Formats: sequence, structure tokens, C-alpha cells
Amino acid sequence: MTWWTRDTHADRRPVLLARNRIVSAIRRWFEDQGFTEVDPAYLVVSPGNETHLHAFETVAMDESLTPRTRYLHTSPEFAMKKLLAAGEEKIFTLSRVWRNREGGPRHAVEFTMLEWYRAGQGYETLMDDCAALMRVAAEAAGVTTFRHRDTTCDPFAAPRRTTLAAEFARHGIDLLATLDGPQPDAAALAVQLPNAGIAPGQGDSWSDLFSRVLTGRIEPDLGPGPVILDAYPAPEAALARRSETDPRTAERFELFACGVELANAFGELTDATEQRARFTADMALKQQIYGTRYPLDEDFLAALPHMPPTSGCALGLDRLVMLATHAPRLADVQWTPPA
Repeated sequence: MTWWTRDTHADRRPVLLARNRIVSAIRRWFEDQGFTEVDPAYLVVSPGNETHLHAFETVAMDESLTPRTRYLHTSPEFAMKKLLAAGEEKIFTLSRVWRNREGGPRHAVEFTMLEWYRAGQGYETLMDDCAALMRVAAEAAGVTTFRHRDTTCDPFAAPRRTTLAAEFARHGIDLLATLDGPQPDAAALAVQLPNAGIAPGQGDSWSDLFSRVLTGRIEPDLGPGPVILDAYPAPEAALARRSETDPRTAERFELFACGVELANAFGELTDATEQRARFTADMALKQQIYGTRYPLDEDFLAALPHMPPTSGCALGLDRLVMLATHAPRLADVQWTPPA
């Protein structure tokens, strides 16, 4: 798409101006809630340590011309948690982030993430935040419905809340039973997959099987929403603390609207020893699958024990604008879409 021609830009401009109104309204909402806006650096030592996240790598030269490998961050999370360790309590950012190997109508290698943290508050508070932000976006865009392609939903409605275990059970799978041991039981999950009409592949890990059911059956069946999909299995929540009511699950939820994932929220893990172990395991798996790994951010791990109990959420701003303006693609709501 040649977005910069005069005719094309004239067609795009109303949506882009709506984006500006939404951003301004979001900033006002956070300020009214007593949040401080922060501006994390984009160039980092570690871009994140989740197995399937892929970063852009570069080389920075210091004053002595010594080369140092650096990355464009995939999330401002590590930096913001360091600010929480430093004493901040309610912070948010509208941060540009980069994720390699992504593209399509709902994805881009460069996009804007709205991320916020509440120290001393439970992660369920973030569910109310998400509902409020959908209303804010709709009001700023001047709409009463969200739309993506042929699916619409009411951004003013309270999100329906459900759990991964409940959704898997609807497809004949006892998800939590596969998490009773010290490690997720791939065989116990594989034997149940035919109940959902899915044939397990040879050599599939537990995570592979979980993802196939999630993307093939659960997410498509959530309905138009908005929906909060809560209580992710602990192995699928690398940065979240385990649930106090059922340690097989974690304090993690995702928000869906019009079938689109909008937000990912955690009750944040602050145990540096456990976090290091999770990162190390994820990087070993990344090396096995992709032949590469990213370094750990030792500064982040050192800061974790100084963080207060915190909940945090990341919301895709471009996706929120896309739904509020009824645009069909992410690129349609970006002032200058990434090449």
C-alpha cells in the first residue's frame, strides 16, 4: 500500500484523527486515575525471554568503539518493573515496540503498546481497567459498537468472564488434570485431544497441544465478546505469579473483543529465583526450536525482589483503535505503517 499519496492519505485521515482522539482520551483517563506516564528506553540488553518472541537485533558502539549487542524491546515490561522497584506505584506508557516474524491484518512488526501497572492491587482490578478503556475508546471514536470484519460487540458491556479450564471442559478436555504433576503431562493431554476433534501430532509437547486447542477451538468459540479468558495454566504464564487458590493456574487473563485479542494481564511474579528458572527454561527451548537465545536482563532480576506486589497489563493500542474505527487492518490505523 502506498499510504503517502494525497488521495490515499485523505481517505485514511479521518481514522488517524480518531486514533489521536483515542490516545488523548486514554491519557486523560490514566491521569484522572492518578497514574504517572513514563517513557521507557527502546534499546535494551534483553528484549524479553519468552520462547516464541522474536526481536530485532543491532550493535551499539560505546565511546571506546566497543561493540555491544542490543535489541529493540518487544515490551516495556522490564523497564517499567525497575521503575516500580524504584518506588513508582501507578505508571503507564504508550510505547512503540518491535516483534520480528509478525505480519497480517492483526499483526505488525512495529506497533504501539499501552502498558500499565498498579502496585499493591490485585490483577482483577485490571479487568475493570480494560472495560473502562474500551468505553473510553468508543466514546472518543464516536461509536456505539466495535467491529472487526463481520463481527461486532458492545464496548460498553461488562466483559463475560470465563476460565481456560471451563473452556477446555466444553470440548471434553480436563485441562487441570494434565497439570497435577511436577511437569505438564503431554500424554494425558494428547489422549483427550480427539474429544475436541484434533489429532495430536507426533512429538508435540504439552505446550504445542495446548496451543492447538486454544487457537483452533477455544478462541474461535469465545463469541463476539467482550470476553475475559482467565486463569491460564501456570506453564503458559512466564511472568505471572501462581494462583493462591489453585497453583496449577496463574494470575493471568486475556481480553478479547470481536474475536481479537486486545490485552494480556498478570498478577506479577516478584520471586527472582523462580523467574530466573522460568527464563532459563524458556531460552533453552528457544535454542532447541529456533537455534538462538536472548540474554537475561540481570538488572531486571536484581530489581524484582524490590518490587511491591503488583498487577500489570499490556494492551495493543493499534488493535483497540482498529476495532473502534471499524478499520479492517492494523496498517489502516497507523500514521505511517511499517515497511
